Amino acid sequence: MQYDFITIEGNIGAGKTTLATALSKTYNARLVLEEFADNPFLPKFYENPQQFAFPLELFFMAERYKQLQELLVQKNMFQQLTISDYLFTKSLLFARVTLSDDEYKLYQRLFEIVQQQLIQPQLLIYLHAPVRKLQENIKKRQRSYEQKIPDAYLQRIQETYLQYIKLLPLPILFVDASHADFITNQVHLDIIRAALEKPYPAGMHPIALQP
Repeated sequence: MQYDFITIEGNIGAGKTTLATALSKTYNARLVLEEFADNPFLPKFYENPQQFAFPLELFFMAERYKQLQELLVQKNMFQQLTISDYLFTKSLLFARVTLSDDEYKLYQRLFEIVQQQLIQPQLLIYLHAPVRKLQENIKKRQRSYEQKIPDAYLQRIQETYLQYIKLLPLPILFVDASHADFITNQVHLDIIRAALEKPYPAGMHPIALQP
């Protein structure tokens, strides 16, 4: 494995955690998963987005910073590779969608201060799936507070991600995850593993997963 730090990203329900977990087992990698369940504002946000968006995003940013900062001070001699199921920048991307202009400007100032202290991944795997597929996955995992997420919200998140990753100075494996099944379809996982064995220049590198 030529990489030390790989990040997997995508919209809500794209399969980030599933793929990150599967790859971490394959490579005996250190796994960094977003601790969304600990955010007390998440259920409240889906009930009243306008009131709870700022504390929601601030909590997420603090937790993501804490996790990723630990990568700088904790080195595991038995696990050379780290795989994360989120980019720290997702804090800013979601905030752009959920916050008012004034709140976003404040949030952005805080974000820029803490981002400078974090390490960045060497490779990004981006899982792209249509909103219909995202909603199917969201229903399957049965988190009660997610079941009423509007299609329009997912579409806005999708568009924000796509605009951002086009500008990233990183190699990006852009995976068409419309039919992705990293749990029961070993072929899909093998395709990702084979892709990770190759070197890539910065930019987008498409990967398709057939049904």
